[in-house]
Amino acid sequence: MEFTFYYYSPSAAAAGIFVGLFGVCTLLHIYQLIRTRTWFMIPFAIGGIMEVIGYVGRLLSSTESPDWTQGPYIMQSALILIAPAFLAASIYMILGRIIVMLDAEKCSIIRLRFLTKLFVAGDVLSFLMQASGAGIMVKDDNSADMGEKIIVGGLFVQIIFFSFFVVTAAVFELRMANQRIVVSDKLRSIWSRQMMALCFTSVLILIRSIVRVVEYLMGYDSYLMKQEVFIYVFDALFMFIVLLTLNWIHPSQVNCELGRAEKYFDNIVQVREFVPAERREMESREHV
Repeated sequence: MEFTFYYYSPSAAAAGIFVGLFGVCTLLHIYQLIRTRTWFMIPFAIGGIMEVIGYVGRLLSSTESPDWTQGPYIMQSALILIAPAFLAASIYMILGRIIVMLDAEKCSIIRLRFLTKLFVAGDVLSFLMQASGAGIMVKDDNSADMGEKIIVGGLFVQIIFFSFFVVTAAVFELRMANQRIVVSDKLRSIWSRQMMALCFTSVLILIRSIVRVVEYLMGYDSYLMKQEVFIYVFDALFMFIVLLTLNWIHPSQVNCELGRAEKYFDNIVQVREFVPAERREMESREHV
């Protein structure tokens, strides 16, 4: 099969819109993580940057039609494909911090010391497979099929780990309800909002990964590959909603409750938590 960059002329308007949308959300994420010291959101911000650069690549390709060059194509193909792996890495870390905040390790099916490590390890494996597959696919025509198979393998790894993660989060919620763990109204409110955001964004990334697997399994010259609308509906739109959701319900509030930050963002507004003098003094002694 002769490798073809695009079976359509990429839309400059659509690419430009998502460059702007991803750019605004990513800049806000960078500001939020720096101001609140929510450092585990760094991979999430990197994923946002990749989305921006990826759609810049599509924008550049739209100006070259029909004589496309390899550079912009590789930018958009590789970065849009692997960016969700970086978004997933931070989402995995949120669950562990929620469990610590609630002091509810007994409700988790995986011990806390292994929880984040397990899912991040799977995420890294998925990222490496997808990145290497994307590189091989555009190397030459003879490598396209092999590259597709590696990408599909990486997406399957992502789907397996994300499905297990969703199950882990669901079981945690069920056990918390069944065992009737007592938590304060404040923590219950934070827990409810953060778990809602975590599950919602996880499902979006999972659906996106399933669609991309189907896309590659049908072949590079399939109907899904030949219609630009699918990448904007099931990839660009879904990932934009993921970024926007965690802008709105930012996990810095969990970090603040864990004593790892002085501020958090609630509905895009920066808030400073009141910390009693006794708690500040106790925390200062613990850090000595």
